[in-house]
Amino acid sequence: MTKIAPVPEGWPTTETEARAVQDALCARVILDEPGPEPGTGHVTGLDVAYDDERDLVAAAAVVLDAATLETVAESTAVGRVSFPYIPGLLAFREIPTLLAALSQLPCPPGLLVCDGYGLAHPRRFGLACHLGVLTDLPAMGVAKNPFTFTHPEPAAPRGSTAPLLDGAEEVGQALRTRDGVKPVYVSAGHRVTLPAAVAHTLALTPKYRLPETTRRADALCRRALREAVGEIG
Repeated sequence: MTKIAPVPEGWPTTETEARAVQDALCARVILDEPGPEPGTGHVTGLDVAYDDERDLVAAAAVVLDAATLETVAESTAVGRVSFPYIPGLLAFREIPTLLAALSQLPCPPGLLVCDGYGLAHPRRFGLACHLGVLTDLPAMGVAKNPFTFTHPEPAAPRGSTAPLLDGAEEVGQALRTRDGVKPVYVSAGHRVTLPAAVAHTLALTPKYRLPETTRRADALCRRALREAVGEIG
């Protein structure tokens, strides 16, 4: 039977409480460490899937060998949605179950690659920043869309970038991972620089627009959710 991961004691339940946590933790973000060399060690993809009707969220953590992109380990967890849907505070819905999945890995996760944002966040504290600070692991975000930010169009070739902007402030990079294909949106989270995050993203996208970390974590969390729904009914 599916075990439901607990929500940590004292987890915020209101927007005011969540914003206070963001303000407190934001000061602990480290953005001047280069992080691991691309193509070395472990990289761990993280993703979640929701069943809103049953108030469930399934999280997946997939560890890859950064040099070969072979899967080293994987784990999943299923929990109850722990926070209401409020833009800018989505991490509070996902982190308890993501932490449960990470805690079950049999090896060090290395660099965390989140399907979402890091510094590219209205309060400069997206999921990758939040998870990075809580775990003290290097973390970065690779998102599918630019959220509320703007950017010039990158050149067509793979590897081309353009600044992701909040006004005049660069909060990430729009990165072309395939020739002529819509870019992805890379931002630093914790203990990794933006140039390093871009290099990691290119290393993780040898064939497709999205990183292998995201592709495999997405498939795994969807499967875990289907299995949990099948058991719970």
